[in-house]
Amino acid sequence: MPIRSHCLSLAVLCALAGPAWAAEDAPAPPGADDRARLDAEVRRLTGVLEAQQRQITQLQERIGALELAERGRGLGAPAQDAAAPQVAQQPASAPAAPPIQVGEENRAQEDAQRREQEKALVVREHAPLFERRFTLDTGLSYSYYDRRQLSLSGFLALDAIFLGTINLDQSKATVATLDITGRYGLTDRINLEASLPYVWRDSRFVSGGAGGASTSVSEIGIRSSGVGDASVAVYYQLLKEAASRPDMVLSLRVRAPTGREPFGLKLIQPDGNNNNLNVPEALPTGTGLWSATANLSLLRTYDPVILFGNVGYTWYKPRDFDDISPVLDQVSPAEVALGNAIQASGGLAIALNDRSAISFGVSSTFAAATHTTAPGGDRQRVPGSSSTSSSLNIGATYALPSGWVFNGQLAAGLTPDAPNFVFSMRSSRAF
Repeated sequence: MPIRSHCLSLAVLCALAGPAWAAEDAPAPPGADDRARLDAEVRRLTGVLEAQQRQITQLQERIGALELAERGRGLGAPAQDAAAPQVAQQPASAPAAPPIQVGEENRAQEDAQRREQEKALVVREHAPLFERRFTLDTGLSYSYYDRRQLSLSGFLALDAIFLGTINLDQSKATVATLDITGRYGLTDRINLEASLPYVWRDSRFVSGGAGGASTSVSEIGIRSSGVGDASVAVYYQLLKEAASRPDMVLSLRVRAPTGREPFGLKLIQPDGNNNNLNVPEALPTGTGLWSATANLSLLRTYDPVILFGNVGYTWYKPRDFDDISPVLDQVSPAEVALGNAIQASGGLAIALNDRSAISFGVSSTFAAATHTTAPGGDRQRVPGSSSTSSSLNIGATYALPSGWVFNGQLAAGLTPDAPNFVFSMRSSRAF
């Protein structure tokens, strides 16, 4: 090879030059002083020769490593002709250079790129991506509720014996929601979003006491569907993640009452033999009120774990209704003020690779009581209208090479006010 032959020739010339030069400068047989000088010169040249030999050995090792890299890993090697002058210019006393780590820089770049892809995959599920393009997001969720209520009508005799009727009511409800969401990034910090849901509801009501017998049970099913409450939102990235701070996103969502309102739906008695069973004539698909929700989301990366958290507050605008009574042939106009709610959630996500990730989290919603105000009357609290809903969330995300990203999540209710479980599937793609 050119480098190897060049270094070997240099070493041989240096070794032959010493004796020839000494022979020309010695006019007479060497004395004791001359012999000492010659011995010192020989030792010096021997050291130079050994240093050059070490350099040649190092160069041979480098060439071998580069040849192995070219054959096995396909990494390009630097030109050998450019390496030879660098070796010749090094002084003989210079320390040996550390061995080259083949592909180390490329691996570092690949790892950094992979970490960014993994982070983007997780961020996509917990905060909007601030990219100047349109993203289509579709989701389908399925919720299941199972409620049982024991009703007592009577009195206690002798503080131990109950005299009266005992009735056990049960309701089973399923709610399926399909929503279509569009997002567009105006800048690298501002993102707009619009969402429109469609809701299917199926509820079954079970009550004992049919025909006056406690052992007889009546069951009635009701189905309703319709458009839910549409919403628009704006996201603003307050801070981008750095070494000393998390990623921070502020959002504001406004929801319009485009769905069927729950107020004024009359209760009917579908089974003439069971006056204990009263069910609504239809099921609502919305809240019936305008609302605004402010959220603050935080995200922090600790490779390979990403921590996320969210706090929010929902305000409902009071609204006047012509009738809120559930009783047939009765009209009761009133103003309804739903209880405002506080949301909090947090968890962690783990990026398995640049295409898949899993997440674990807990979310809670604390809603205040609802109040009604009749015309000319006082503001009254609706008993039992406050609630605390908490759930445990487990999710998984997978990104296809085509650009579609799929997310599945299972939420298990932790409190009686929460659904028994919610299963949801989402897909999104940027265009």
